[in-house]
Amino acid sequence: PALSDRNGWADFIGTPKGHNEFHRILEAAKSDPEWYWAILKASETGILSADELKAARKDLTDDQYEQEFECSFNAAIEGSYYAAQLNALAAERFQEFARDDLCKTYTAWDLGVGDSTAIFVAQTMGKEIRIIDYVENHGQGLAWYVNWIKENRYTTAEHILPHDVEVRELGTGKSRKEILQDLGLTITVCPRLGVDDGIQAVRRLLPRCWFNVPKVKQGLDALRNYRRDYDEKRKIFYERPLHDWSSHASDAFRYLAIGLNETSGWSKMPTQNVKWIV
Repeated sequence: PALSDRNGWADFIGTPKGHNEFHRILEAAKSDPEWYWAILKASETGILSADELKAARKDLTDDQYEQEFECSFNAAIEGSYYAAQLNALAAERFQEFARDDLCKTYTAWDLGVGDSTAIFVAQTMGKEIRIIDYVENHGQGLAWYVNWIKENRYTTAEHILPHDVEVRELGTGKSRKEILQDLGLTITVCPRLGVDDGIQAVRRLLPRCWFNVPKVKQGLDALRNYRRDYDEKRKIFYERPLHDWSSHASDAFRYLAIGLNETSGWSKMPTQNVKWIV
């Protein structure tokens, strides 16, 4: 894609790499008549011959080819945990829909300390998981997030938080669980589970999910970009997630998947010694 302000103040030319900042700028440019934008796909420009494109396909994975030659922002980033599962979902799974307060409602939190806090809101209908809302902020105390919960009428939801919410703070002598309970929320503590097992729980959950876009777009973009850490020098992936802007949303969604598995009884499949096809 190529983008340029008509006054020549800014120019961007780049290759897609998920729904990152470059994608955000492109989407903003599309809605602003002061910007010029173009997506130049190799299959449409005619710059490369059919033989050259065929040769490129042999050397690249499908996702790499779609990203490098067809300007696809939805192509799974190398090392991505969830992009392939999200891309396998039908387009109708990503649309605006109304909340239904007759459904059981859950929130799932990733609590940051001096960092971002992220919250997904989900409703369940049968085996459907409807991801209806998302919020992320930083530099705010717990009261800010409780106020957001109250303003959006999610107070009666089951609030799923990570196990460290029970740790008492030295300054107050209270845990964040107790503080949230004092503020009027009913808290469910997410079982302590390894990150790898939590990622598998998310992969089991995603085929049931519907995403209320654009309301949850920020969180959805984070899920698409969540990936393994990479060693540039040795050209290998570490067996751990990269900690970046997508981490808080992805951790919150992981707690949602673990919490729903525990509270709903939908999935009691073992998380150890299982061969996963991904």
